[in-house]
Amino acid sequence: MTSLNETHDPALSSWVESANSADTDFPIQNLPFGVFRRAGTTEAFRGGVAIGDQILDLATVRAARAIRSTAAANALRAASGAPLNALMAMGPDAWSALRLALSRTLRAGSPAQAKLGGALVAQHEAELAMPASIGDFTDFYTSIHHATAVGRLFRPDNPLLPNYKWVPIGYHGRASSIGTSGQRFARPKGQILPAGANTPVYEACKRLDYELELGAFVGVGNALGTSVAMDKAERHLFGLVLLNDWSARDIQPWEYQPLGPFLAK
Repeated sequence: MTSLNETHDPALSSWVESANSADTDFPIQNLPFGVFRRAGTTEAFRGGVAIGDQILDLATVRAARAIRSTAAANALRAASGAPLNALMAMGPDAWSALRLALSRTLRAGSPAQAKLGGALVAQHEAELAMPASIGDFTDFYTSIHHATAVGRLFRPDNPLLPNYKWVPIGYHGRASSIGTSGQRFARPKGQILPAGANTPVYEACKRLDYELELGAFVGVGNALGTSVAMDKAERHLFGLVLLNDWSARDIQPWEYQPLGPFLAK
């Protein structure tokens, strides 16, 4: 497990006043990375870190030379652009160095405050983009309760298949359909087998479902044909994100056997 360092000290406070509010999602102890630009502009998307109700513009931090540590400065260079794949590929030592430098920069009393007043963009004035270019997306059942509930939709008499307790059940999803919050999309169309029918019909989904899921970004890869030891797995994970998984439940039963869902997701 990754050990907690000084950046998680609950006594820390920030010169960004909104980060000290008791109801903020982004205190100084929580500095998540993202990609943004000012809404309504043609600015280039770039890396940023949420702090209180603001976003710290990492390109501006770099231009101001507010971070001097070599390791952190190298990571900052990778984090200043978009997407964040270059930073993700650097590994946990680089991520940790940058997080520590940003934490010290944002703390109350930091001399960097004078340099970085113009590096803040209000979150409500920002447009977010995908933080990383996603080459692959694998969906796993990680909860026996979820696996049983979904299985019951399609196999009421045998909801939990025997392999579930032995091997992670996963399938490859369509990475091209992943986007940031606030998307609008058409109700999916596909083949649906009506109750009691032998022939499917092609029509719009009538049973559109959604699931709150936990997504994990894999930062550092492994060579083809090699495996990652369990005690090293956490060093490959860049971060976590909330994921909304949409499912066309009336299309899914017809197409998912035996190889899993396709147009239903």
